[in-house]
Amino acid sequence: MNKKEVFTYENEVTHGRGYVYSLQYHIVWCTKYRKRIFACGLEDVVSSYLEETAQKLELEILAKEVMPDYIHLLVSCKPQLRLSDAIKVLKGNCARWLFLNYPHIKQQLWGGHLWNPSYFVVTVSERSREQVTQYIESQKKQ
Repeated sequence: MNKKEVFTYENEVTHGRGYVYSLQYHIVWCTKYRKRIFACGLEDVVSSYLEETAQKLELEILAKEVMPDYIHLLVSCKPQLRLSDAIKVLKGNCARWLFLNYPHIKQQLWGGHLWNPSYFVVTVSERSREQVTQYIESQKKQ
């Protein structure tokens, strides 16, 4: 078996070489001072950039919602991935990319920082996964 091969079965348990896992995390982080940066139509571009970055990290996004002042993600990842580093990469790369492509955003922020330095993470069991997915997808409707 190839060392990089990973198999996922219908019961959502993933088998790698020498390990079996099912890890999902609900991640939320917000803009500095809850500034409504993504209210001006940037939701789709930020969403697609997060997808690209997550793919490079081998992080699977199961659900996501980009709100005007915060981001919700439901992700699945390998046990080898250090989640704090992945979040740091997602936040940092996204901010840098936005500042390069949309320089007017940096002018709206005090001190030029896009994200609040903290974030929220909670593990998700199989039973609550559907609830978290529905919650994330319902954010724009409320």
